[in-house]
Order: sequence, then C-alpha cells, then structure tokens
Amino acid sequence: MDSKYTIISHQMLPSQANAAGNVHGGEIMKMMDSAAGVAAQRHAHSNAVTARVDELNFKYPVFVGDFVICKAHVIYVGSSSMEIFVTIETENLITGESRVALTAFFTMVALDKDSHPIKVEKIECPDDPYERALYYEGERRYKNSNKRKKFS
Repeated sequence: MDSKYTIISHQMLPSQANAAGNVHGGEIMKMMDSAAGVAAQRHAHSNAVTARVDELNFKYPVFVGDFVICKAHVIYVGSSSMEIFVTIETENLITGESRVALTAFFTMVALDKDSHPIKVEKIECPDDPYERALYYEGERRYKNSNKRKKFS
C-alpha cells in the first residue's frame, strides 16, 4: 500500500459509549486523529502533530458493537504541513450493513527531533478525478489558511 494511506480498525465496546448509548464522538475523533498522524508520519518520515481539523462531519451515529474502519490519506502537502482526508466507515457485523459515518480534513505538521517544522516532500496531483478534487480542495484550504495567518 502507498505510504500516504493508513487504515485503522476497531470494534466499538460498551466502555466507549456516551450517556445516549452511542459511541462517544471523542472516541471516534481520537481514532481519526491517530490515523491522520500515522498517514502524515509515513509520508514525512518524521514526527507529525495535529495543527487543525476542518469540516468534521458526523453523518451517522456509531453504535456499540460496530466494526469501525478508519481510513486516512495524504491529499495535499504544503511546506511543512500535510492535509489528511479521514473517513470513518461502520459495519454492523450481524447485518453486514456498512456506511460512511464521519469525514474530516486534518492538517498535520511535520517536526524534526527538536519539534521545529520541517519541509515535507510534495505529492503530485492525482489522475483519479475524485482524488484530484480532494487535492484541489486541500490546496484551497492551505492557501486560505496562509492568508488567515497573515491577519492573525
């Protein structure tokens, strides 16, 4: 598998439930952050930390007993930052029903051993139309983020 992709999976347990009986959103977000971090580290070959999360979209609840598949891949690379698109798919192991429950864009920054940002190898714009659209979305968010930094 290409080093810019990462998959983490886990069956959700009762200890991960919230008061409503669904899996706590924070549990899922932690899994997403871990997958994004691994995808970034695999690409940058260095430590990477979360700088920003954009468009965290809860589409469906995740239930205790669901098998959760978290997929993360690098969709755009700036100078020291990488944008990672992360999806959470759930599978009911009894019925076989599956669906995308959450999506988000994580910005991770590559760091050297002294925790200073380092340059990261760029990625080429993909040929696949869907991945190309994600690439251009990542590029847009990167440029907008840099504009906002100038006014902060």
